[in-house]
Amino acid sequence: MGCVAVSNVVPFRRPLPAQAPSERDARDRRRSEQRSLLDAVYATGSMVLAAEDRATKLTASRLQVYGFLAIEEMREDGTMRRLRPSEAIRARGERPWRLSKPACGASVTIPSLDGFLFESAGQPA
Repeated sequence: MGCVAVSNVVPFRRPLPAQAPSERDARDRRRSEQRSLLDAVYATGSMVLAAEDRATKLTASRLQVYGFLAIEEMREDGTMRRLRPSEAIRARGERPWRLSKPACGASVTIPSLDGFLFESAGQPA
């Protein structure tokens, strides 16, 4: 008997939606803005954004969500406060930001108060 190749896998491909040229141009422009912002931050190490630069802040907050940037807010006294992604997206435009490369390989520590995380006393075996 001959060997017959039978495939029971049916690919369900979504048809690509037809995009208007303006939508495609807008998407390409956003990608270009993201790339140029990342290039600038990674080349210089850090970058300060003016308080009223809302468009660049929005782009930076999107990049922070994916872990490409770290965002710190400059306080009135000159100290920095790191913003979480949820804070960066909802941040008001009253203070400047400093963008920097995220810390790679930073160790994550688990706080251990009196060894409560690792005690087996009182737990079923």
